[in-house]
Amino acid sequence: MTASVTPTMTIPLFPRLHRTALAASLAFLGGCASVTPVPLADAELQTAVKSSVDRVASKQEPITASISLYEAMARALKYNLDYRVELMSQALRLSEFELTRYDMLPQLVANAGYNSRNKEAGSSSRSLISGRESLEPSTSTEKSIFNSDLTLSWDILDFGLSYVRAQQKADEALGAMEQRRKIANRIVEDVRTAYWRAVSAERLLGKMQELETTVQVALEESRQLERRGTTSPLAALTFQRELIQIRAELQRLQRDLVVSKRQLGALMNVPPDQEFSLVLPARQSTAQSLDMEPGDMLTSALYYRPELREVRYRARINRRELDAALLKAMPNLRLFAGLNYDSNAYLYKQDWVGVGTRASWNLISAFRYPLAKKAVENQQALLDQRELALTMAVMTEVYVSRTRFNHLGAELQTAGERLDVQSRILEKIRAGSQAGSVSKQTLIREEMNTLAEEVRHDIVFADLQNARANTYAAMGMDTFGPDVTGAESVSALASSLEQLWTRRDQPRSDATGSAR
Repeated sequence: MTASVTPTMTIPLFPRLHRTALAASLAFLGGCASVTPVPLADAELQTAVKSSVDRVASKQEPITASISLYEAMARALKYNLDYRVELMSQALRLSEFELTRYDMLPQLVANAGYNSRNKEAGSSSRSLISGRESLEPSTSTEKSIFNSDLTLSWDILDFGLSYVRAQQKADEALGAMEQRRKIANRIVEDVRTAYWRAVSAERLLGKMQELETTVQVALEESRQLERRGTTSPLAALTFQRELIQIRAELQRLQRDLVVSKRQLGALMNVPPDQEFSLVLPARQSTAQSLDMEPGDMLTSALYYRPELREVRYRARINRRELDAALLKAMPNLRLFAGLNYDSNAYLYKQDWVGVGTRASWNLISAFRYPLAKKAVENQQALLDQRELALTMAVMTEVYVSRTRFNHLGAELQTAGERLDVQSRILEKIRAGSQAGSVSKQTLIREEMNTLAEEVRHDIVFADLQNARANTYAAMGMDTFGPDVTGAESVSALASSLEQLWTRRDQPRSDATGSAR
């Protein structure tokens, strides 16, 4: 009886060690890849809060005098955080464009390497005819080798694609500049409105507080007379009702004005707790007219509006995407030349110059091109429709802004007339009150009416200033001159803005030629 022997397989030592090392390496890498979300610590949050508060208004010129309208505009354009975000965005796009220039250059790559092993890299040969070993084991490589090379290569397809991408990045930078213009126009509109409302607040809030104190005193006196029974209860209550209505109207007017200065401060990036005063110009009741025909305004708007220019840059970027798709579908040719060195002593020559070329063509890209072309055409159609929609919106905005400006000009004239009449009435009432022929109730009522007319006049004037800025923004006219870089001092920038807006008050014959 023959015993059956089951063959056993012996695993060499080195493969087992390799497997153990591999398992340990995988376990280590798995542990390194395990990441647990770590929330910000309280100390980090407190440091971030303090840093934000310290930096929000840092590196700004201090306010040393009362702020004029043009200084307010200058500070907003120089320090407003929203505007600075757009400036940084434009700077980023310009940096990206500068980087794309290097993508068009040939590649100059330096490589160096070192290889070492503990045994000779030898080999032998076996005859394919006889099956016998035809060469004893030999080597042509040292155990330790150092090699290096310096290769200059130029990929024609990559050059073409890089050139197209550089053009697209340039258009993106120009689009960012148009976005910056749009934000600047909006900020100047807001500054002009907030400034004139803040001026009205500085003029009138003191008067309102004095009148409110007078109202409160008269209200207490009327209540005392009612309690003593020295006056008719109905007359006293009627008087008190009117005083309370006057006080409510004062509070409503104060609500409209009290936050205007803080809004102006926010636009100038002034901290909320920092006090500042304003230059108080004389009150005006006449509006400046727009010496431009509606057709000229439309032409200027369609030529200069940043939104339209931005969508046109996007359309140009999209058209160049078709060039990129065509280049990707073409064969590629790569040229290279390099200096090489190898320390292997068995080599006949250890340094040499190598040149070559290689052609390749991804055949699948030829089938992809029609789909890419269709996508570009669809995107172009979308951008064309968006441009038409923006054109209609811009034309409407120009018409509405002009109509609003003219209407507010008429409103301002009416408000000026009402204020003049009310001021003359108050003079008569005060004279009558001093003579004892006019009651205190009537005096308080007319003082309240005069304050209300002053507030209404100033609000209409502030809206008119906003409409004026909005009209220029609707035409695409920049709020600052082309010589402004943003590095100027506040006073220099304010002077430039004053010259620009003063020049706009003068008659012009060519709308598009003087828009910028």
